[in-house]
Amino acid sequence: MPRTRTPVVPGWFTAEGEEFRLLGTRCRVCRSVFFPREDSFCRNPGCAGTELDEVPLSRRGRVWSYTDGRYRPPAPYVSDPGVEWRPYTLIAVELAAERIVVLGQGAPGVTVADLAVGMEVEAVPGVLNEDAEHIWTTWNWRPVKPRAPRAEERS
Repeated sequence: MPRTRTPVVPGWFTAEGEEFRLLGTRCRVCRSVFFPREDSFCRNPGCAGTELDEVPLSRRGRVWSYTDGRYRPPAPYVSDPGVEWRPYTLIAVELAAERIVVLGQGAPGVTVADLAVGMEVEAVPGVLNEDAEHIWTTWNWRPVKPRAPRAEERS
């Protein structure tokens, strides 16, 4: 029986592949953007707005900070205590257009040695956990590979 791909937190991201986007909300009054999303009231302390619209966030941003997680996090993080712990990379990414920083895990294989403050990364679909019935999906940050210069740019 095929397993169901299920978001770890419904409504925080959408789609797969090239259409993958984190979803936030924007206050109609002050235009502040929030992630994780806020659906009840504006979290800007200077605004009393209560009408928020869902907005897709920028797919790309710049590394603001990063670290490696070398300990097994407590519940509700899902991990098998019988399996050897493997460190993971945490990346805080600044989304300039939204004027926010979003935290997430690095994509599989991304280590702190691959990162630098200011480098460009992109949000990509990820898997947090799997069980017999579900593949629990999330987002990861992955460095953007610089494109090769065109011939006219090299001369």
